Amino acid sequence: MKTHFIAIGGSAMHNLAIALKDKGYQVTGSDDAIFEPSRSRLDHKGILPQEMGWFPEKITADIDAVILGMHAHQDNPELARAKELGLKIYSYPEFLYEQSKNKTRVVIAGSHGKTTITSMILHVLNFHQKDVDFMVGAQLEGFDCMVKLTPDNDFMVLEGDEYLSSPIDLRSKFLLYQPNIALMSGIAWDHINVFKTFDDYIEQFRKFVASITAGGVLVYNEEDAEVVKVVEAAENYFRKIPYKTPEYEISNGKVYLKTEMGDVPLSVFGAHNLLNMEGARHICRQLGIMDEDFYEAIMSFKGASKRLEKVEREDKGTLYKDFAHAPSKVKATVKAFQEQFKKEKKYGFLELHTYSSLNPVFLEQYDHAMDGLEEAVVFYSEDALKIKRMEPISPEFIKEKFKNDRLRVFTNAEDLHAYWETLDKTDGVFLMMSSGNFGGLDLSK
Repeated sequence: MKTHFIAIGGSAMHNLAIALKDKGYQVTGSDDAIFEPSRSRLDHKGILPQEMGWFPEKITADIDAVILGMHAHQDNPELARAKELGLKIYSYPEFLYEQSKNKTRVVIAGSHGKTTITSMILHVLNFHQKDVDFMVGAQLEGFDCMVKLTPDNDFMVLEGDEYLSSPIDLRSKFLLYQPNIALMSGIAWDHINVFKTFDDYIEQFRKFVASITAGGVLVYNEEDAEVVKVVEAAENYFRKIPYKTPEYEISNGKVYLKTEMGDVPLSVFGAHNLLNMEGARHICRQLGIMDEDFYEAIMSFKGASKRLEKVEREDKGTLYKDFAHAPSKVKATVKAFQEQFKKEKKYGFLELHTYSSLNPVFLEQYDHAMDGLEEAVVFYSEDALKIKRMEPISPEFIKEKFKNDRLRVFTNAEDLHAYWETLDKTDGVFLMMSSGNFGGLDLSK
């Protein structure tokens, strides 16, 4: 099968390209910019484009599938040529469904926790040598690629994202998967640039629940009021399995899960992570993993990449980085950090750089998000606001929305980096929350 990727360099797209190459497909692609680690990984597989840019001549009549990434625009010249030739054009999730339509599809959805839960499930399955196809949004220990596609596996585990499928398909990605088994971890307004109202956002989850196949299973977080409303309002037939935060204790800095089989020591911390773990346990049950086997495997789970991930520093300082940037994620991560490090001085840094997080209306959602930290810092770039053609935001406005007068607010990277250099990284513990890099801050030095 001959496939061509428009915008092959994306974190999700390049993994799918590699998975198809490994499956024996003929793979080509284009992009106007490709960064690390995508660049090296594509190059290693021999599918890195020779030059950057869009080349309509690459689109030929013998291509079986064109896969269109979100990074491309509707007026992309390669897309125009594919339409002209009448080629089959897939979005990323649409193509994944085509690859898995004869398998049992397990889809993990929710505003927060879905990457971690998917990672936990895959870790347990891998530990017990149970082979499945999958797609997950973070690099996992023991896995070479974030996508695996085979002709033989019976199950496919998919991280279900509510964001748009492609520039020409404005459906939420997870609406294309039609799950046989699903999980919903929580609902908290996100992607305000696409879903203008909270109800519009919730509607995607209503549709997701409606897309569960007849007689399927939904594992859901019963502690989330919005999730419960959506589940109770569903009219289609499926089995409902609720879950909640399990009992645990922290002793000498170590988290222990309280189970019928005794205390289980864990390598992760935070109530939100234990809630995620409970959801993963119920999904693993559906896949034939007994609780005893789940606990045996989960003890060695160290977390998904960039989710409360400990950074090894040259000075041995204690620093964790986390992908958290949406309000609900920030609040859960800060709470976990406070609970884990009760005696230490706690520093928290948050970078705002998505369209949602820089929207004045959406900023209301961050109220008290950084409370409980001895030093709390918010960074956003005035230049980024200009590039996004958004109105200027004052530091005072940020403090007001966070309801935190002690908040330090930086609006350019140089000032942030200068402040960072004044801090003794071995005096206290540091939490760095961003889906960016704080204007180029090296967290390991």
